[in-house]
Amino acid sequence: MLTSEDESCEPVRRLTAGVALDQALDVTDPKSWTDLDVGVRALARQRPELFHSKASLSGRRLSWGLDASLLTVTWRREPGDTELALALCHPDGRIREAALGHAGQRLALLALVVIRCADWASPVRERARVLLAEAPSHRLVAHAALILRVGRRPQGGFAHELLAGALRTGPPAHAEALLGSGDRATVRLAHHIAVERRLLPTARLAQTAARHRDVVVQNLCAEAAVAALGEGTFDEFTEVVVHLLGSRQPRVRSAGVTALRRIGRHTDAKPYLTDRSAVVRACARWVLRQGGTDPAPLYRTLCADPAAQPAAAVGLGECGVREDADLIRVLLAHSVPGVRACSVAGLRALDAVRIDDVRPLLNDPSAAVVRQATAALLPTADRLPQELLCGLLAEDRPRHQQVAAVRLLRGGGVHAQGCRATTS
Repeated sequence: MLTSEDESCEPVRRLTAGVALDQALDVTDPKSWTDLDVGVRALARQRPELFHSKASLSGRRLSWGLDASLLTVTWRREPGDTELALALCHPDGRIREAALGHAGQRLALLALVVIRCADWASPVRERARVLLAEAPSHRLVAHAALILRVGRRPQGGFAHELLAGALRTGPPAHAEALLGSGDRATVRLAHHIAVERRLLPTARLAQTAARHRDVVVQNLCAEAAVAALGEGTFDEFTEVVVHLLGSRQPRVRSAGVTALRRIGRHTDAKPYLTDRSAVVRACARWVLRQGGTDPAPLYRTLCADPAAQPAAAVGLGECGVREDADLIRVLLAHSVPGVRACSVAGLRALDAVRIDDVRPLLNDPSAAVVRQATAALLPTADRLPQELLCGLLAEDRPRHQQVAAVRLLRGGGVHAQGCRATTS
C-alpha cells in the first residue's frame, strides 16, 4: 500500500523524468501543489542524486548548482518550467530563493510562489512576497483556494491578506466568480466580501441562506438579508422572508421569524411557536410579545389537541408557569410518540419531572420518547429500581431501551456489565 509520502513523490518522479508540469500533476487542484512541495523534499531524502547539481533532467544537466563556497547558487542557463518547479521546492533554501529570481513572469508557477510566501526560511519568504504582491488581482483570484490553504500555515497570513484586499478593492466580478467555488474556505471568503461590499441583492441573499450547503454562508447571508429589510422596493415578505422561513436550517428560520417583526407581520410568527427547533420557537415567542401577544395562552390551546403540533407541549414548558405542568403531564400518555417526547421535554423545561410519571416511558417503543425520559431521569438515576434498569438490558429489548438502561445505571453509579452478569 502506498503511503501519503509515496503518493506525493509520484508527480515528482514524473517531473524528474521530464514530463511536462501540467501533465505530471493536476495544476487546478491546490492539494497537488502542496503535495508537490512535500514530495520534492521527500524524494530528495530518498534519492538525493536526482537533485544534485550534476543530475540530469530529460538528458540535460540541471541548470542550477552551488559554487565551491556553498554560499551562492549559479545558473548555467534559463531553466524551463519543469526544472524551475523542482528548484522552487528544493530542500535547500538557497536554491528555492534563487529559483524565485526566475519565477516572476512564469504564470504556470505562481502557485509555487504562493507556497513560498509561507516558507520557513525568511529570505525565501520575503522574496516570494515581493513577487506575489506584483501579481495582478485576477491571478490571485485564480489561486484563491491555494492561497487560503497556505494561509492556515504559521507564515501564511500575507497571501491571505493580499487576496482579501484584492477582492475588497478589485472588480466585483472577481468576488462573484468565487461564490460558486467548491472550496469551503474560498466560498466563505467570497460571500463575506460580497456581503461587505453589498454586491448581492437582498432576495438573492435570502435564497442563498435558505439553500446553501455551508452553515457559515447560510448564517452570513441570512443576517445580511434581514439587515437589509426596509431598504428596497421589492416585496420583502415573498422575496426575502418566505425563503428564510422555508429553510431546513434552524438558524436561518429563526432569522426569518425575527424578520417578521421588522416588516410588521408579528402574527405570522404563530405557526413557528411549535417549530422543531428551540431557537425558532424562542424567536416566535419574542416576535409575538413584541406585537402585544402573550404566547402562553396560545400554547395552552394547542395542547388541547397537540397531535398535529407535538412541540406545543415543550413550547408551553419553555414559557409557561408551574401550574401548566398538570396540562403537560396528561400528554405523557398521548397516542402520538412525538407528543409524548415533547411532553417529557416540556416537564423538564418547567423543572416539574416526577419520577413515577416518567419512569414507565423507559419501556416506550419510540426511541425519541425513551431518549427524553432518560434525560429527564438522569439527575435522579440513583433512585430508580436497579431491577427495572437491569431488565431493560435483556437481549430481546430494543437497542434504544438498552442504551437508556446503561446511561441510567452509570448515572446511578452501577456498572452495566455487572448488572448483565446478575440477570444472565
